[in-house]
Amino acid sequence: MTSIDYDKALYYMLWGQWDDLLVLMVRTNDDLLSKKIEQFLHAYHYPRSRDYLMNTHEELMHYIDHALVSQMLLEQTK
Repeated sequence: MTSIDYDKALYYMLWGQWDDLLVLMVRTNDDLLSKKIEQFLHAYHYPRSRDYLMNTHEELMHYIDHALVSQMLLEQTK
């Protein structure tokens, strides 16, 4: 897995490019990233509540951050 998917996901999240985020969801090989994007986009388009939307947003951002940090640490140990 390359960090390019995580970089793209972060960029699309920060700039609100939901269509590009949807394309990334379909094309990525990271199943967990795909699921987190799916949950966020569903919450965004069909909000149950503001808290649920914010929670899915935070979960996606946390996962992206975790994946980028983990990948950085792997690169440093090589």
